[in-house]
Amino acid sequence: MNRLTRRRFLFASGVTAAGALAAGATQVDWTHLMSAAQQTPLDPKDGVLVVVTLYGGNDGLNTVVPAGDRAYQNARPELAYQPNEVLDLGDGLGLNPGLKGLKGLWDNKELAIVRGVGYPKPDHSHFRSMAIWQTASPDSPVPTGWLGRWLDASGDDPLRALSVEPVLPPMLAGAQTAAASMPVGGLTVPKGALGKAFQALGGAQHGEGYWQAKAARSIADLYRAEQVLGAAAHPAKGAHQAKGAHQAKDGALAAQLDVVAGLIEAGVPTRAYSVSLGGFDTHADERGTQQRLLTELDGALTPFVQRLGRTDRGKQAVVLVYSEFGRRVAANASEGTDHGTAGPVFVLGNGVRGGFHGDEPSLTDLADGDLKETTDFRDVYATLLAQVLGTDPGRVLPGHSGRLEGLLA
Repeated sequence: MNRLTRRRFLFASGVTAAGALAAGATQVDWTHLMSAAQQTPLDPKDGVLVVVTLYGGNDGLNTVVPAGDRAYQNARPELAYQPNEVLDLGDGLGLNPGLKGLKGLWDNKELAIVRGVGYPKPDHSHFRSMAIWQTASPDSPVPTGWLGRWLDASGDDPLRALSVEPVLPPMLAGAQTAAASMPVGGLTVPKGALGKAFQALGGAQHGEGYWQAKAARSIADLYRAEQVLGAAAHPAKGAHQAKGAHQAKDGALAAQLDVVAGLIEAGVPTRAYSVSLGGFDTHADERGTQQRLLTELDGALTPFVQRLGRTDRGKQAVVLVYSEFGRRVAANASEGTDHGTAGPVFVLGNGVRGGFHGDEPSLTDLADGDLKETTDFRDVYATLLAQVLGTDPGRVLPGHSGRLEGLLA
């Protein structure tokens, strides 16, 4: 999904009318975040949630692949992967060959795969389905996102949630509070002799006035941000050109996750982050396109989770990866798949119980050609709200009592 289309989604979903636009998304900068890390650092007892949205509707059957199932092979004879092509997970399932890094995380029990995730009365519209996932309200439209309601319920500091995407997603829009926003971009500071002289201006001076001290602190924070964020602060010119126009517009997922990792390690008090990758609307020539996108996802997620596991603050984080719907079981005439329903959700990190969760949907007991949902997506949200964000799910998901037991340690 490109930037223009995503903007259309924000307005079509209805969330921004009473949420992000009314509440006002706070644009923050490096200085603001580094100052927050010094003044109110992340509590060692607090969990951190990183939400990765795959826009466009990722084909779950070619992500967690039932390659040995005859019904799968018959439904998509040219599009299906063979058993020897996938990365074996057991239970007759294998990961897409583009997910080699995630297979290593699976082997290390750091990847949980929740199967058959969806919602009642599924909708094949991108806009409506994504609005349902982001508002966690499948029955009727509501003007707030699920993490926006968490913000409303737990205080009024927008820094508790941060989007590093080009556009603030509706999930982060509350009635009173919207998350902060800091799109990934270049961070440039002087180098060489000039850089050393400029950096020296950030040092505290005896007897300096209030505004002098504030300016000096801003310079020091700028250099600290560059140290924390490293290469993510300097996207290479033209680095995205070979990956396709939609990714150049969306921003590279790896760059977004590099920024998030640096902020977590720096102790920024943000509890929820949002990043995304688009392009999964694979109506034609799916196999090559999806595998390329999943390889990009793998190349961003795997080092991110490994990096988190090397620090105490990083171990506080749990990663959720989802898409608005899966695809139809049968391939279409263009060697792609059309909009479907249920699909797998990934949950990663030091605190997850790796393995399969939820039942695998049947490939023969279908609903008008679609998979039947076996796990309500709100069960996943409720579990993360309770065990990662430390919030009563009832305050965010009114009327929903389900949980996904055993997902987190």
